[in-house]
Amino acid sequence: MGSATKSGIWIIATGVIIALLYFGREILATFAMAVFLFLIIEGFGTVINNASRTIHIGPARILAVLLVVGGFVGFIALMADGVAEFGRDGSEYEEKINALIADVYRLAGLKDAPTLTQLAFDEGGQRFFANIANSVRGLSGDIVLILIYVAFLFTAQSMWTQKLDNIFPEADRREMVRRIGNDARLAIEKYLWTQTVISALITLLSYISLLALGVQNALFLSAVIFVLNYIPTVGSIVAALVPPLFALVQPVIPGWVPALALDESYVYAVIVFAIVSFWQFSIGNFIQPRMMGDSLNLSALVVLLALAIWGVLWGIPGMFLSAPLTVLMMILFAQSPHTRWIAILLSADGKPQVRAAAETAG
Repeated sequence: MGSATKSGIWIIATGVIIALLYFGREILATFAMAVFLFLIIEGFGTVINNASRTIHIGPARILAVLLVVGGFVGFIALMADGVAEFGRDGSEYEEKINALIADVYRLAGLKDAPTLTQLAFDEGGQRFFANIANSVRGLSGDIVLILIYVAFLFTAQSMWTQKLDNIFPEADRREMVRRIGNDARLAIEKYLWTQTVISALITLLSYISLLALGVQNALFLSAVIFVLNYIPTVGSIVAALVPPLFALVQPVIPGWVPALALDESYVYAVIVFAIVSFWQFSIGNFIQPRMMGDSLNLSALVVLLALAIWGVLWGIPGMFLSAPLTVLMMILFAQSPHTRWIAILLSADGKPQVRAAAETAG
């Protein structure tokens, strides 16, 4: 087979895979979220099992499931309470937002600044809120399906070894597949677990800071920060911008904010941004690399490209899963000499994980 024919087959196969990922995103993205939630619970159960001498792996998994599900339910309740609290002060927030819109129009040299009500109920605003409503409705259905998938993943876990033995009767090849799977699973589990710990640490410090600064609904904003930190790079930037935006339109500004030439709201927002950004920058650049180690081994450019590509293919779920999915691709590509060059391009140091393939070749 000529090189041109091989290149043509690769191009066609790549196109077919991308088309399947895009058109099957409603099924595939939901199942992928379930798999990664399953891995988080497994990692949590392993930590509980290793930390305790009396709790075996079975009860540890059950405890991990209860803690994760309980935390998830608590998070949903927290978000609902936060939205309700903003709704109770809605008129005061609307007044501040209208003043902010007027300031923006004045700085831009424009006249007749619209109000928030006018923006919300024009054609673009109605489409915006309709999209939000559809997304929330779809998310609620996806959550139920994800939990069902996770339950079936746990019930099917005990049969995976036997199925692997039946699929690969040759001992050498079966061992290679098992090691590739272990490499992928350990890398993804470490990433997800570390990301959870890092997000929790940033959230805790941000919550304490927001409380000290007098930011209203600090617990709700901290929960938003926790979720956004799962999105690589861009998520931490957005997480640093959300609290100051809410502080900018906060109805009551604390008395300690200095009265400078600028409006106190702008000074207050800058202070909130500086504190929240400090935690994002310091933990993200000093603590996270030490904890993450080489579990990702992806270049920064690849992380950004993966975020954009998976975001286009699978939307918001793709953005959350972009890093672990790309790590999985790198590990799989590294196992074949024909695709190893792709793994090298994806890796940060040019040395993708090829342990299983190297040992088998030897």
